[in-house]
Amino acid sequence: MKIEVVNVTKRFAEHIALNNLSLAVPEQSVYGLLGPNGAGKTTLIRILNQITGPDSGQVLIDGEPLKPQHVERIGYLPEERGLYKKMKVGEQAIYLAQLKGIGKAEATKRLKQWFEKFEIGEWWNKTVEELSKGMQQKVQFITTVIHEPDILIFDEPFSGFDPINANLLKESILELRDKGATILLSTHNMNSVEELCDSISLINKGEKILEGKVDEIKAQHRTNDEAPLPSMNDIFIQEVQSKNTQP
Repeated sequence: MKIEVVNVTKRFAEHIALNNLSLAVPEQSVYGLLGPNGAGKTTLIRILNQITGPDSGQVLIDGEPLKPQHVERIGYLPEERGLYKKMKVGEQAIYLAQLKGIGKAEATKRLKQWFEKFEIGEWWNKTVEELSKGMQQKVQFITTVIHEPDILIFDEPFSGFDPINANLLKESILELRDKGATILLSTHNMNSVEELCDSISLINKGEKILEGKVDEIKAQHRTNDEAPLPSMNDIFIQEVQSKNTQP
C-alpha cells in the first residue's frame, strides 16, 4: 500500500507541529521518517494511526482518503510500549492476535513460529514481568506484525536491543518488506537508516527539508567525485543545522 501525506497541517494551541507537510511512501519499501526531537514525527504517526486528525490536508492510502477501516491493515509499534506484567507471555500474545481478527488456533500457530524465530519459545508460559526489556520488545514486535498488515509503522524499534537482536530485527523488517509490506520507520539510529531504508524524509520544526532515495541523497551530498560518500548521520546534522540557521 502506498501512503501519501498531502499538505497536512496540525496545530496544538500556538504550536505548529506540522506545517503543510507532504511526502510519499512507496509501496513495499522501507521509508525512514527522520528528524530531531520535536520535529513532528510522532504527530504524523498519530495522524496515520487516526489517533488524531489533521487541521488541514489529508492522508491517502492507495489514492483513497484515510478511513477507519484502514486501521485494520496497519501494524503500529510505538516508542512507549507496554504489556500486562502479570499475564503469561503466550496467553497475552494470543489475546492481542485475536483482537486483530485472528482465530485462536491460527494465532497460536503463527506465534509459535515467530517465538521460535526470535528464540523466545521457552518464555511462552512465563509472565511478562519475568522477561528482560529486550525480550518484552521482541514479544511486542511479534504482536505488531502477527496479523500480516499491509502497512507497518515502527517508532524507534531498536531501542534497548543488543547488536545481535537488533540485527535479527532488521532481517525480519526486510523480510516483511520483501513479502509486500510498506514500512514506515522512525528512528534516530542512522546506521539502521543506511542498512534498511530505501527512501527517507527529514523533517524539522514540522516542515520537510529533505526527501528522496538514500543512495541518491548521499550522492547529492558528496563534495566531489573522489570524496567518500557522506554518512546519513553527517547529512542529518548538516541539513538540520542549515535549516535552523536560516532567518
